Amino acid sequence: MIATVRTALRSVLQWKPLAPAPRAGETDPRPADAPAPWAGEADPRPADASARGGPAALLALTERVPALAAPCRMHPSVYAIEAAVIDWARRTGLEADPGVGFHRIAGRALAEFDAAAAALFAQWLTWLFHLDDEMDEGPARLEIFQGLLEGRAAHPLEAAFADLWRVTSARMSDHWRARFAANLRRHLDACRAQAANRAAGRVPTLRQYPALRRATVGPYVFDLVEPCLRVEAPAWLQGCEAWRELVDACNDVTAWCNDVASRAKERGDGHNLVVVAAAELGLAEPEAVAWVLDRIAERCQDMTRAARRLPLDELGPRAARDVSKVACAYLAAPRAHIDWLVESTRYACP
Repeated sequence: MIATVRTALRSVLQWKPLAPAPRAGETDPRPADAPAPWAGEADPRPADASARGGPAALLALTERVPALAAPCRMHPSVYAIEAAVIDWARRTGLEADPGVGFHRIAGRALAEFDAAAAALFAQWLTWLFHLDDEMDEGPARLEIFQGLLEGRAAHPLEAAFADLWRVTSARMSDHWRARFAANLRRHLDACRAQAANRAAGRVPTLRQYPALRRATVGPYVFDLVEPCLRVEAPAWLQGCEAWRELVDACNDVTAWCNDVASRAKERGDGHNLVVVAAAELGLAEPEAVAWVLDRIAERCQDMTRAARRLPLDELGPRAARDVSKVACAYLAAPRAHIDWLVESTRYACP
């Protein structure tokens, strides 16, 4: 059984190309291992895309980082997942813009799992990004967190959280619930620190920024993979160095990709790795973008090495299988995230 689990994890680490699923009524004429659509032709992307920043800059990573080379397969039930997200959002009072497409990032990251898993994860992403916007632009800001921690449901975000929590936590242990709650408080503390920095006009240092960004991204998102897949990693694994490095590296890659993609959208905010690098290293913005892309490539390598060091031999067959499922979802997340950043209207350049 352990050998079978290792084989499954190895297949993800080797990044075998998979063609995205075509839309209903369409056929994809390209084989699964087909090269990029512009192979043999002039690349349609601007030559300076990576220098300018924005979502297009991230595409360069797919050509230089093996972990990001293969496109993620889209979940065959992606449109049912979209419908489930829209229905849930309307029921809880949140907006579900089809152009933003949270169902598409979930459909890619969890393409190998059932539609219910991807739909629940997409609903959580919808909630998280609404929370992020509220923290940046809304009138309630940090008060929202207090409502979440106290179990109130006065704001649509609080009501939506209560609905998701009821479904998600029911199948999980007290240890997992405590871990989620700790990471929710960690998110609150980081948002307070970020708000204080903004009020004082401070830009974090390169030493401070990674830990702060891991917390502001919503670290509980990585906890949510387990209930979405209806598994739970052993409690002791949270203290395992390889597991923590896998989670932290996945967090860094997705967060820093978001920083590159959102730079134009968030001008004036110092909480962006491009801004931090430019300020501390004395770089022009194109150079800072290139520096961040190099750091993302390094963290992708860290993520791969950590996945290969997971102590699967120390787990029973069922636990090893469950841990492998979660690890595979983490490994798929960065490329799924990049594809979503490029196509989502949320990050469209004006």
